[in-house]
Formats: sequence, structure tokens, C-alpha cells
Amino acid sequence: MERVGGALIVSLSMLAILSLIIVIWIIMRHISLRPSNDRSWVNDNKKMATAEFDGNKVTIRNIRDFEWRSTRDYDERWIDMDISLDKVSKIWFVLEYFDPSRRQMAHTILSFEMEDGRRLACSIEVRREQGERYHPIKGLFRQYELIYVWATEKDVIGVRTRCRKKSVTHLFEAVVLGPGNEGRMLESYLRRTNKLNMEPEWYNTITNTCTSNIVQHVNEVYPGRVPKALSILLPGLSPRLLQRRNLVRMSGSIEETLERSIIDEKAENWDKKSDFGDWIRSDL
Repeated sequence: MERVGGALIVSLSMLAILSLIIVIWIIMRHISLRPSNDRSWVNDNKKMATAEFDGNKVTIRNIRDFEWRSTRDYDERWIDMDISLDKVSKIWFVLEYFDPSRRQMAHTILSFEMEDGRRLACSIEVRREQGERYHPIKGLFRQYELIYVWATEKDVIGVRTRCRKKSVTHLFEAVVLGPGNEGRMLESYLRRTNKLNMEPEWYNTITNTCTSNIVQHVNEVYPGRVPKALSILLPGLSPRLLQRRNLVRMSGSIEETLERSIIDEKAENWDKKSDFGDWIRSDL
């Protein structure tokens, strides 16, 4: 009996050691994974934008300007744009709820408005490979690269408001404290975009997301503007933080502002002749 018990203890010990070796191997293999910009990407993530600086003048290349009829049916188009950093007049904040019944989960976007009325949006996302779908759990384990998608509002806001039937999208005018911070914010975004072209990074569901990067840029330009908060991890909870920290323009209560800021119906009724950005801002 003692021999049987001893053999069982040895077997269990060997099993524990083997399991530990397997776990260590999996961890080491995971740590050894390296992000790359050279993969078979989906069409809408195929190109990365770049920014060429000449003083305050910037040429942004590979701006996405797709014509979306549905999330799978579109005309592909990429454009370049010349802007001046000292001519950025406003910043807009977009909050998209994927499913109104799950209010914690949302996506955030910033859009930059120039003095001449042109607007350019940046959506910080996972860069998907062909056949790949996003899942927040997979996002914890070095499965997706990070990409700054620069696009026209007609593209990046239009696909959300006109083609995604479940989502609800809000548009707010950001409150930017300090002269010139709009231009500094855009420059911060563009320099990080260039850095990602040279040094790709893993997206991480907790530490490297759309909202965590927006907060990083805001605090780089205006230190301490946005504190650590649960709503950075769960951006669907952000409206109260937006109100408390005076980050967006509010008109009335939070509930009234949220209701007024919904742009899906307006986007759906866009006449395709007027400027899309002007159209969705009517009555805001």
C-alpha cells in the first residue's frame, strides 16, 4: 500500500512538473511574439497613414475615403491631404455604442476641424488580418496590431451610422483649454501614427485601446486633464467623466445632451450632395 501511495505521489509530482513546463513554454512563446506591419490585412486596414512635416504644414497620406453601402460592400479610395497645424479650429469626440443594451462597451474617435471647414477623423483600432474578427478576450494576448485609421468623416463615421444597424453613435464638440491645443493634439496624433509605421505595437484590451490612447494624447498636450478612471477601460461609461472634467460641451443634463448628440438618423437621411460633416451637425 505504501508503494502504491508513493508511486501515486511521484506520478502527481511528475504531472505537476510537466504542467509547469508547458505553462512556462506557453508564456515564453507568447512573450516572444512580435508585432508586424507586414501581414495580409483586410482592405480597410490595408494602408497605414503617414505624416510629412514641414514646419506647421503637414501632408497626410493614405487617408481612407471609402464609399460604404454596407460593411461588406464599398468602393475603395485613399487620398492625401495638406493641412496647417495652426489652422485647427475644433476637435470633435465620437462615442459609438455597439449595442445599446450593453452600455459599457463603446468605441471612441476624435475628429479635427480646420478653419476652412475640412474635417479629418482618426479611429484607433485593431488592425485585422483577412478572415480575422475582433474579440476583447483575444485582445489581451497579442493577437492584434494597433492602427491609427485616418479617414474622412463620411467614411469612418458614415460606416458606423449608416451601415451598422445596432450601434448608436453620439457626436460632441470637445472642450479644449488653452490656445493652440487643437493643433498640438493633432500633431501628437500624427507623430504617434508615424511611430507606429516604424515600430508596430500590439493592441491590448486594457492598456492600449482607442480610449487609452486618446487620454494619453490629451494628457500629453494638457497634463492631468483626464484622470485615471474605470470609464477609460469601459468607454461606454464615459459621459459622466466627460461632464465632470468639462471635456465636451454639454447643453442641459447628461441625458438631454446624450439624446441631442445622437447622429444615426441624420446620417441615414444624408442626401449625399451636402457635406456629410455639416449634415450630421445640424441642430447640434
